[in-house]
Amino acid sequence: MSWNPTLDPQCPAAGDLDAIETVIIPRARDLGGFEVRRALPAPRRQMVGPFIFFDQMGPAEFITGGGIDVRPHPHIGLGTVTYLYKGEFEHRDSLGTHQMIYPGEVNWMVAGKGVTHSERTSEDTRNSGKNSLFGIQTWIALPENKEDMDPIFEHHGREALPFLEGEGKEVRLILGNAWGERAPVSMLSETFYADVILKAGAKLPMPDNHEDRGLYVTQGAIEIAGQTFEAGQMMVFRPGDAITVTAGPQGARLMALGGETMGGPRHIWWNFVASSKEKIEEAKQAWAAGDFATNPRFHLPPGDDEEFIPLPDQK
Repeated sequence: MSWNPTLDPQCPAAGDLDAIETVIIPRARDLGGFEVRRALPAPRRQMVGPFIFFDQMGPAEFITGGGIDVRPHPHIGLGTVTYLYKGEFEHRDSLGTHQMIYPGEVNWMVAGKGVTHSERTSEDTRNSGKNSLFGIQTWIALPENKEDMDPIFEHHGREALPFLEGEGKEVRLILGNAWGERAPVSMLSETFYADVILKAGAKLPMPDNHEDRGLYVTQGAIEIAGQTFEAGQMMVFRPGDAITVTAGPQGARLMALGGETMGGPRHIWWNFVASSKEKIEEAKQAWAAGDFATNPRFHLPPGDDEEFIPLPDQK
């Protein structure tokens, strides 16, 4: 979820290949009957390009009346990206946005100096008897000169995203530029992010115009440099190497990601990302202050302002 339920997220990493800098094995977390697999941040890799947080949500099936209820919570210093394979979210934020998101669409919320949002399963879906969820949520760290910008929100439908197909490949470009295409989402640093479906034996060359590049396998398996990688693994490649991915006998679905590295590491605490600890402390104090009707930094989303996630115990 775009809410980070742990203060100091950790996940194990393992293995190296000649063509691969790092292999990350995400840690599974049960959020009350709903599983999240977190690949970033990892002990050996805080970020891939500007991507600092990467969660696989589900796949999960909910009973009638069930669903996701992520109460209003704050962010600073990052942009959140929601991309679904199945299911839906109802997004509300302190900018006044009220937006549904469905498979193949993009919600891009830039927190900047501070934003509050909630994510819930809609009442219609809860009562439909067909309630499932499977997708990816990521955080993208902002360049230092954009950390204090005013928050913004964009939504782009499935039909607005570049779609490439042929030779057993289907590639939907979600963010940034790759393979000669550019997505319409307004980016603040050089980035690429794509949903890739490969038939058995199909090959995908990784884009060569980005400093940092990685892959996360969500379904099936792939082969790189003679070694097979199953679903639930992230590979980060050495800069400049020519990389081609081959799908296994059952095909594969991947998320390709990367871009320009940040000018330095980022501090991450709960839902806050910043280039300095001072910015984190200021955000903690502002959220803990409450009184959201007059709070100069954080307000609760219109239409979802009856509850919120309190600041975690700092001990």
